[in-house]
Amino acid sequence: MYGETFSPAVHRPATAGVMPPRITTGDAVFLDFDGTLVEIAPSPSTVQPAGYLGALLESSSRHVGAALAIVSGRPIQDIDCILAPLVLPVAGLHGLERRGADGAYKLPPALPRFDELRAALRRFVAERPGLLLEDKGAALALHYRARPELAAETTAALETILGSARSGIAIQHGKAVMELRPEGADKGTAIAAFMAEAPFAGRRPIFVGDDMTDEAAFRAVRTQGGVAVRVGEAADTAAQWHLADVTAVHAWLADRGS
Repeated sequence: MYGETFSPAVHRPATAGVMPPRITTGDAVFLDFDGTLVEIAPSPSTVQPAGYLGALLESSSRHVGAALAIVSGRPIQDIDCILAPLVLPVAGLHGLERRGADGAYKLPPALPRFDELRAALRRFVAERPGLLLEDKGAALALHYRARPELAAETTAALETILGSARSGIAIQHGKAVMELRPEGADKGTAIAAFMAEAPFAGRRPIFVGDDMTDEAAFRAVRTQGGVAVRVGEAADTAAQWHLADVTAVHAWLADRGS
């Protein structure tokens, strides 16, 4: 399916450090996307996946009997577009929407006050070049990666815009991003749902992620005796293992042993 393949000898960085436990054929593998499988880009639309990523994920999925899923803050349609023609089980919008291995799709709930909040955030962003409002359909993400000096102002503005009528609305903090999304799901609940279904059920869960939005997933896999892997160092994390960066994640996924 794919012309370019991954070569650990070429891509493994010297800073990768001690690798987490090797993936076995009896594992269930869950992977964050941005900052884990692809480098974080200035905006979600400008991400540049490695040319071998599709082949690597396809091979990794075969290795675990199709028990491999993406668990991301992106909408499922974004993941599908980037990985096409590969189609995997996916949880999108931090678990608000999910497509199982059988293709069954769970619709995300509506964000309360969506039109009102989107209009207010658009006005805020229009007055501050460099900020980006990402409309995810069921969530609204305000990115300040290009204007890190506006982090405090952005946080305060989002709190003001949200006001006191917050029923059903959650604030999700990430790397240079704040997101308004419906309450009731996170990456941990998404993994729990996958683990109740074939082909994931009965396996050791593994989750790999890179920021605070992944902590619920780290805790979820650890409650089931699984492996939690944080990409990059973090002072306060539920993960037991670390990988240095995206390239180290690719090398670990490709490692089948001798």
